[in-house]
Amino acid sequence: MTMQTGFPGVVKSHSLSARATSRGVTATWWYTASAIVFFELALVLIWTATLRQSELEGVPLGAVFVGGLLWSGSTVPLLLAYRHRTGAATSVQWRGILTPLLAAVGYGVLAFSLSGLWLLMLAPLAQTLQLLDWPRAVRTRQVLAITVLLACLWVVDANVAFSGPLAPVTDYFLFGFTSTALPLATVLSLWWWDVLVALDRARVSEARLAATQERLNLATDVHDLQGHHLQVIALQLELTDRLLLSDRDAALEHLRAARISVDEARQGTRDLATRFRSVPLLDELANARDLLRAAGIAAETIVTPQMDGAPASLFGPVIRETTTNVLRHGSGKHASLRLSRADNQWRYEISNDVDAPTAPFPTGTESRDIQGREGTGLEGLTRRAREAGGTLEVVRGESKFTVIVTAPTERRVG
Repeated sequence: MTMQTGFPGVVKSHSLSARATSRGVTATWWYTASAIVFFELALVLIWTATLRQSELEGVPLGAVFVGGLLWSGSTVPLLLAYRHRTGAATSVQWRGILTPLLAAVGYGVLAFSLSGLWLLMLAPLAQTLQLLDWPRAVRTRQVLAITVLLACLWVVDANVAFSGPLAPVTDYFLFGFTSTALPLATVLSLWWWDVLVALDRARVSEARLAATQERLNLATDVHDLQGHHLQVIALQLELTDRLLLSDRDAALEHLRAARISVDEARQGTRDLATRFRSVPLLDELANARDLLRAAGIAAETIVTPQMDGAPASLFGPVIRETTTNVLRHGSGKHASLRLSRADNQWRYEISNDVDAPTAPFPTGTESRDIQGREGTGLEGLTRRAREAGGTLEVVRGESKFTVIVTAPTERRVG
C-alpha cells in the first residue's frame, strides 16, 4: 500500500482494488470472522445443552452436536469469500454457496426431527443466508424479516418448551434469544467490516491522489522551467544565426548567453529534483539515531523547534555522511546529534567519543586523521557548506570528535 516509488497503473479493476485494500486490515478481518464462527459454535453448544435438559441423550444428542459443528464449518468458505466482496451487483455463484445452504437445511431438518423446535429448523439457514454477498438494501430487509420470523417461532416454541417433552428445560430464554439474535449480530459485524474496508479504500485513494498531485506539480514546474529556458535559448540561437555574418562579435555574445541559459536550465532541473527527493530533516535525524543505536552506540538527538527553514539540501547529506563515518571510524560508545538555531544561523553538530587520541577523524567518505589529512568526503561537505554561505568546523578533543556545520538562516537552500 505504500507508494514510495514508481507510478501506479492507470487502469485497475474494482475487484483487484478491493482485494488489495482488504489485505491492509487483515487483523481486523480475522477478528471479525473468528468472532462470527465463535458465536456459531457457542450457539451449537447452547442448542445441545438445551436439548440435554429435555432428557435427549445418546445418539440423537450427539447427532445435534456433531451436525452443528459440520454446519458451522460449512459457513467458513462463505466468510472467506465475503472478505473480498466488492459490493457490486453480481450474479449468484451457486456452486460456491450450494454446499453451505444444503448443510444448513440438512442440519435444520435433523434438529427439528429430534426436538420438534421450529427455531432449530430455521436458525441455521437464517445464519447461512447472512453470509452471502447481498446488496446492502436487500441484506437490511432480509435480516429484519428473518429476525421477526425467528422471534415469532421463539414464541411458538415456548409452548413446546413449557409443556410436553421439553418441559424440564430451564434455560429456554437463552436458547431463544441467542437463536433469534445471531443473524442480526452477524450482519452488524459484517457491516462493521464493510465500513473499515471503505475507510481503508478512502485512505488508499487519498494517498494516490496526493502522489498524483505531487507528480502534476513536478510536471508543471519542469514545464515552466524548461519551457522558459528553451524559449530563451531558441531566441538567442536565432539571433546568433542572423548576426553570424554581419556582426560576428554580437553573434558570439548571444552564443555565450545561450550556453549560460543551458547551464541555468540544468542547475534549475537539478535543484528541482533535489527538492522533490529530499527527506525531512527530522526523518534524517531519526534514521541516523536508529542506525547508530543498531550498531551498539548510545545515540541521542536534540532538535530545536521550528525546523521548517533549515536547509535540507545542506544538512541532509551532512547528517548521512557524518553518521556513516561515525560507524566506520569512531571507536566510542556514545554519539550526540544536535540541530539548533541561534544568532541568525542554523547549526548542526555531531559528536562521538573515542578510546584514544589517535583515533581517525570520523567524518568524510575518506577519513581525516589527527595529522590533518583530508579525504574527498570532507571536501564535499566543506564545499556544500560554503555554497550555502556557511562553514564546516572540526573540533578534536582528547576523547571526543565534533563536526559543526553552520548555515545562515536568511538563505534557504533546497
